[in-house]
Amino acid sequence: MNYADAEKIATVLNKLNYQQTNNEKVADLIITVACSVRQTAIERIYGKAADWQKIKEKKPLITILTGCVLKSDRLKMSKFFDFIFDIRNLHDLSRFLVRDRFSRSLPKFDYFNIHPSYQNNFQAYVPISTGCNNFCSYCVVPYVRGREISRKTLDIINECKNLIKKGYKEITLLGQNVNSYGSDLKNKVKFPALLKTIADLPGDFWLRFVTSHPKDLNNELIEVMAKNKKICRYLHLPIQSGDNAILKKMNRKYTREHYLNLIKKVREKIPGIAITTDVIIGFPGETKKQFDNTIKLFREAKFDMAYIAKYSPRPGTTAFKLKGNINQKEKEKRYNQLNKILNQTALEKNKKLIGKILKVLVEYKRKNFNYGKTEAFKTVKFITTKDCTGQFVDVKIIKAQAFGLEAILVK
Repeated sequence: MNYADAEKIATVLNKLNYQQTNNEKVADLIITVACSVRQTAIERIYGKAADWQKIKEKKPLITILTGCVLKSDRLKMSKFFDFIFDIRNLHDLSRFLVRDRFSRSLPKFDYFNIHPSYQNNFQAYVPISTGCNNFCSYCVVPYVRGREISRKTLDIINECKNLIKKGYKEITLLGQNVNSYGSDLKNKVKFPALLKTIADLPGDFWLRFVTSHPKDLNNELIEVMAKNKKICRYLHLPIQSGDNAILKKMNRKYTREHYLNLIKKVREKIPGIAITTDVIIGFPGETKKQFDNTIKLFREAKFDMAYIAKYSPRPGTTAFKLKGNINQKEKEKRYNQLNKILNQTALEKNKKLIGKILKVLVEYKRKNFNYGKTEAFKTVKFITTKDCTGQFVDVKIIKAQAFGLEAILVK
């Protein structure tokens, strides 16, 4: 979502004749898009802001903050940033930047209607909703992005049509919870129907989506995924904890049993699908026994990949008020335990791919290697003098690591 926000910001800046630079020291303008969940991300922003203050002492520099920013953070960060705006109100950014150069008023425009400046010409993020109605106790999204708003179905389809026409090879549909898409629309088009409509469009492309909420992933969506080959055999389904009491504290509205039954159903309908997850360790009050339930779930679920986060207290959330903080040393210990199981499972799964020919979308070339992803979102590198960036290629897997594959190009 941060990438999608940045692409829309880039469009506004391009129209105002700004040019992108990768060098902070020569920049005239730096815009930060803040993360929604982890307090550690906010702390990193403070660190960067301190660096930028030193640059400001030597040359003019405008620093701006947007994304998921709580009111309490806005107050503190206003000392370091020249301007803070709500990402849903991008017209505020343009008004701020042109206030000294133009007297004419700028029209308001809808976040969804801003055409993004895509990062490349073969992969695109397409937001289908913004905001969230779930109020997970550790997350600030409903407070900073508001309640869930679905984008118009036809607008989404038209954007995808244009991308396919231009030769884009991968489209990723984005939402804080894609599964609840359409509940606020008059036509009541739900996510499975939207996904099927886009997947049925003619063209050679992959279709992905993030993120799914386990409480809303239904049989209809599983059927659509199973029947359409353009939809990648990949599902990111956050578990967050393997203990029911902790899940209840997190306000996740499902149980470990429901989750395990769900991924069992998915794997039966879509053989070979890769399933990845998010998990938070060291949630307030999490006992060793409760953490053991997460370990057991990891051993049973056998994830292809997991993003393991050590809980960091986020002011403004319900969880911030909970007692029973877990110390950093214990969080590190639990992280290592879980990561060890993940490494074993991921390596075991990847070794089964040795000798198989897989389709890969190449993302970039570095020295003599091309790097890309399979439809199961596994990273592959292979030697070639050719630069295959942006192309689908067939490769034969010759070596497996826990989180990466090596291959040779199939002629």
